[in-house]
Amino acid sequence: MALNSFLRVDPEYRDYIWGGDRLRPGHVPTAEAWVVWEGGRIKEGELSGKTLADVCAQYGEALLGRRAVSRTGMRFPLLVKLLDCAQWLSLQVHPNDEQAAVLEGPGQFGKTEAWHVLEAKPDAKLIAGLKPNTSADVLADSIRNGTITEHSQYAGVSAGDTVFMPAGTLHALGPGLLIYEVQQTSDWTYRVYDWGRPETETRRLHIEKSIQVTRADLSAPIIPAPAHGDGSQHTLVRCEYFTLELLSTVSKPIELDTNNETFHALTVIEGKVKLQSTAESMQLGKFETVLVPASLGSYKIEPVDGECQILKSSV
Repeated sequence: MALNSFLRVDPEYRDYIWGGDRLRPGHVPTAEAWVVWEGGRIKEGELSGKTLADVCAQYGEALLGRRAVSRTGMRFPLLVKLLDCAQWLSLQVHPNDEQAAVLEGPGQFGKTEAWHVLEAKPDAKLIAGLKPNTSADVLADSIRNGTITEHSQYAGVSAGDTVFMPAGTLHALGPGLLIYEVQQTSDWTYRVYDWGRPETETRRLHIEKSIQVTRADLSAPIIPAPAHGDGSQHTLVRCEYFTLELLSTVSKPIELDTNNETFHALTVIEGKVKLQSTAESMQLGKFETVLVPASLGSYKIEPVDGECQILKSSV
């Protein structure tokens, strides 16, 4: 079976305590919009109402592509989010695949992720790993006694910066950031420190699991915004789980092809674009997302009314 249509997915919103008002004005706090994930429901067309998991089961390789099926079978392999950070997120860490299987059960995936900064206030910061020469003993002791922030690596960031965050890297996002995040299809998060917020049933600390999976030798460098031009394509992050690219255009169309290898998840982060395939066309505005099935083949992105930028995630 083939899929030859662009697929819009309804975002699912998460209202955590640290969220702001940029993702869903009038609903505060809105922390996250899950824009592409296995539980996301198709907005329109013949598949309207079905989840991406349903479509994976029905269409398999036609949606996912050969590369994705060879890695994760018929499960949709990525989760793409937008995050609005009005307060510090908890300081946290994620397991890798092997650790997730041991700690959470067979068949569970770990969580390697990447962030792209969409908006940043002038003093915005994040935490990406530990200070150099932090020992495993110091790491464990400081997690247990609540002084881990003294050993954390802070960094200032600006719009356009990217951070690659392998599993095992201690991290947190700070106030004033709007973030695009792509990650493995997993939401296993071990909360290390929560800035003095009281523990609740849904916001617990995971001290011992954090100590087991955090790597004292890991810090994540900030990848500065690339120079971009009319019709340019830049790879921001490439790892075994996903590839994140920045596409920029002012007047030239950008021609792409899934080649039956992988789906493309496209999110417009600046301007407005027109997508054109042999079967259909559609327009997307800022922060709108569409999924391009692997079997769709060739298509092009055309700018509408000037400069536009798109983030493309694939496997």
